Amino acid sequence: MEAVRIPQPAAPPRRRPKRLAADKAYGSRAIRAWLRRHRIKAVIPTKSNEKRRPGFDRDAYRGRNVVERCISWLKDSRRVATRYEKLARNFLAMLKLALMDRLLRAFSR
Repeated sequence: MEAVRIPQPAAPPRRRPKRLAADKAYGSRAIRAWLRRHRIKAVIPTKSNEKRRPGFDRDAYRGRNVVERCISWLKDSRRVATRYEKLARNFLAMLKLALMDRLLRAFSR
């Protein structure tokens, strides 16, 4: 988490997200308590055997699908999925190249 920096106007950069969208499997009391302690809003649907929690943000949860599809695409991209770089900056460079390739292919259609 130390490498993550989310810029903010007139304030130091944040290192933690405001919300965390997760699957039903991550809705345990311990995880929700950890998120509350760190002032992170949980966007996790309740299981069918649990009571509904008020304030569930359905739109934010649906936005999670975009991130999942991007990660799925990166896993399908063999060059990125099978890279085991020693340095994080080299792996990040491969990710950036794969995303640029994806954008160029999308714009050339």
